[in-house]
Amino acid sequence: MTINDAEIIVQLTAMLGTNAVLHEDEDIGRYIRDWAGNQLGRPLAIVRPRSTEEVSQVVRFCHEHGIASVPQGGHTGLVGGALPDDVRSELVISLERMNRIRSIDPLSFTMAVDSGCVLEEAKQAAAEQSCFFPLSLGAQGSCQIGGNIATNAGGVNVLRYGMMRQLVLGLEVVLPDGRIWNGMKGLHKDNRGYNLTQLFIGSEGTLGVVTGAVLKLFPLPEQSQTALLAVPSVEAAVKLYTLARRACSDLLSAFELIPRQCMELAFEASSQLSDPLDNEYSYYVLMELAAAGPVDLTTMLEHLLERGMEEEMVLDGVLASSSAQAAQLWQIRESMVEGQLMRGKHLRTDVSVPIASIAACVAEASEAMAAISTEAIVIAYGHIGDGNLHINVLPPTDQSDAALSELFHRLEEALFEVVDRFDGSISAEHGIGRTKQAAYLVRSTDTEQQLFAGIKHVFDPQGLMSAGRILPPDQT
Repeated sequence: MTINDAEIIVQLTAMLGTNAVLHEDEDIGRYIRDWAGNQLGRPLAIVRPRSTEEVSQVVRFCHEHGIASVPQGGHTGLVGGALPDDVRSELVISLERMNRIRSIDPLSFTMAVDSGCVLEEAKQAAAEQSCFFPLSLGAQGSCQIGGNIATNAGGVNVLRYGMMRQLVLGLEVVLPDGRIWNGMKGLHKDNRGYNLTQLFIGSEGTLGVVTGAVLKLFPLPEQSQTALLAVPSVEAAVKLYTLARRACSDLLSAFELIPRQCMELAFEASSQLSDPLDNEYSYYVLMELAAAGPVDLTTMLEHLLERGMEEEMVLDGVLASSSAQAAQLWQIRESMVEGQLMRGKHLRTDVSVPIASIAACVAEASEAMAAISTEAIVIAYGHIGDGNLHINVLPPTDQSDAALSELFHRLEEALFEVVDRFDGSISAEHGIGRTKQAAYLVRSTDTEQQLFAGIKHVFDPQGLMSAGRILPPDQT
């Protein structure tokens, strides 16, 4: 039965309470923009349920009345997946009030949380039980576990611990018709038929609303060693990673490629930062080792650096002498992203290629982009250990929005063509959402699209939940 917008708000308010339904312009501003400031349409309203049961009531109400909806986490997505649609009115289901740590089991190394739990708070709660949840993102102070699950988040520790897909044991999900699927089992092994948990991870809110999760924990590292190393080239960085992977095995937690331009952007963004080395170099590697047992990480890292310098992979470097100094080095990695934002509109990408192809991909992509715009500044950084590169572009100044949009489109197309040649992916960790949909569709087969559409139809035959994300509305 179809009802008008005013009646929808009245009924939702009666269902959840006045403070749980927002629809005035002055109340909804922060729900309609993402971290980068992007905005699409105005939502029908924002609902803020407090429990899985309330989410179920809202979604069932939407299903009965044909109301489109989209779940929303911490507003840190980069592909427009959680922004309200600009064509048809959508109800935004914010999970921010569902932020409980439900339980922690240090014997089984698991924790159960609400999906609205902020990542940093989940990590802190685990640490209080001498456990470690390894997902590490620059946005961890605001992103939520449910969003991390919906987008299969990655971050800097993927090479050791894997992406979110490897860190989730069980889920609780409200399906598009309002039914609740309870898969909150903390089992490390469970081989009963199709794995529904894995199906929801990375589905970007198109198959249901994640309301709870059982996460995999690890022993809390008792010691760590962090180093910022100057390297002569991207090729040298990849060779050094291979050496480190063999010499340090699973104790290698992070291995980040940082070009000099990114160092300068970090210094622009944070006046508290200064250059850790006396000289400037073209490329740097930020790496970290961590261990929970009686392992001599200092000697291990020193031996690695000695060999790296002997083989001319390492030119210079600094080892953090304290946790505070290590935090300063990692602040460079976080601040360089803020520095890009301070420069204004720029092209952000998130691609992956085989690790052995990283250097060649960076070289070919940089050359292809320079051929399109000699004034643009191409910066390539990312996670060497999993082949994930962010090849971003700071455009020339004093260009109109229309000119920038056209330039970004051409630059992105050129990059994606290079990635295709290396049999890579146009989305390593950010997802497809809306912004990468066109590029994804031309690269996916008819069979793949039919399977995706079939899965979507099984869960959401009316196409009401997060429609137009990953697949266009006419395929969902």
